[in-house]
Amino acid sequence: MLKNILKNGIIGGCIVSALLIAISFYMKANPEKEVNMMIGFAGMLIAFLFVAVGIKKQRELNNGYLSFGKAFLTGFLITLIISTIYVLVWLVILYNYFPNFAEHYTNMAIEKASPEEVAKVTEEMNSFKEMYKNPILVILITYIEILPLGIVYTLISALIIKKKNVTT
Repeated sequence: MLKNILKNGIIGGCIVSALLIAISFYMKANPEKEVNMMIGFAGMLIAFLFVAVGIKKQRELNNGYLSFGKAFLTGFLITLIISTIYVLVWLVILYNYFPNFAEHYTNMAIEKASPEEVAKVTEEMNSFKEMYKNPILVILITYIEILPLGIVYTLISALIIKKKNVTT
């Protein structure tokens, strides 16, 4: 079980991290251009395919049967590995290659705001910049970007792939 979870978690983590690296360096090289958030979500969904692969493999390893609880646990642990790799890669990027990310992101959000929203967006973005000065909050914010989507994907995958042992 552990080998299956680690393998699928690491593969999924590498996929989502490769996209994160590409987007981050693109943003840094092209500060005037905004990256579509759907690209990031698509990368996360591709990475989370390995949650379903891992749950299915776990069912095969369990002679074709897998309870919902065991399926969800397997998927959740894979999701946690994918998410943790994503967070760790972001921390490396942020602190080593893109230390002005909060400023960059704030400026983009304010420029994009309509004239009547500028004051509100500026206040929100200043709050964001303050939060981003705390490494613990950076970690939590980054987990919030990916983990909820992974949990939903895990729940759906576990419901679809589970197969109870029917005794006659």
